[in-house]
Amino acid sequence: MLEARDLACLRGERAVFAGLSLSLAEGTALLLTGANGAGKSTLLRILAGLLRPAEGAVLWRGEDIAADPAAHARRLRYLSHQDALKPALTVTENLAFFARLWGGEVGRALTAVALAPLAELPARVLSSGQKRRLALARLALAPAPLWLLDEPTTGLDAASVERLGPLLAAHRAAGGIVVAATHLPLPLPDAQELRL
Repeated sequence: MLEARDLACLRGERAVFAGLSLSLAEGTALLLTGANGAGKSTLLRILAGLLRPAEGAVLWRGEDIAADPAAHARRLRYLSHQDALKPALTVTENLAFFARLWGGEVGRALTAVALAPLAELPARVLSSGQKRRLALARLALAPAPLWLLDEPTTGLDAASVERLGPLLAAHRAAGGIVVAATHLPLPLPDAQELRL
């Protein structure tokens, strides 16, 4: 479903990576690992269509994603380092914004990340781990076949990381793909690893 062919990325005059190829079928997971600055986040942004590679192409079902960026955006969920929350809105209101875009049930998504008891609190009073869980709750809304996750466990306690496991497993069981940049172990059994 997702394929990268001979990708190259330049930062200034320096090659971050070159000749990078990968192919991911339905239900698979790929962990991007490596030192800080190795290009993990950059590769995620290229796979999301947010950055253009210096060379190569990203394909979805054999079609270059650059041919229809809007269609590619609809088929993915991208979770970056920023949680993309409005501090003045409640937990429910923040998630309802995305539910209006994609569909899905806010209550079910909040339950998936154990935030239902905090539903009416403004996002500004949440801890960093709770804010990250609220960002992750977007994954539990309407399905999208491709999840691109940049350090998804940042700020999470052990129980929250464990809670992420069933969410990832259900996505993969439905044929979804997960690509995650991480320095820490993730609950993704049988994941492939690409060290940059």
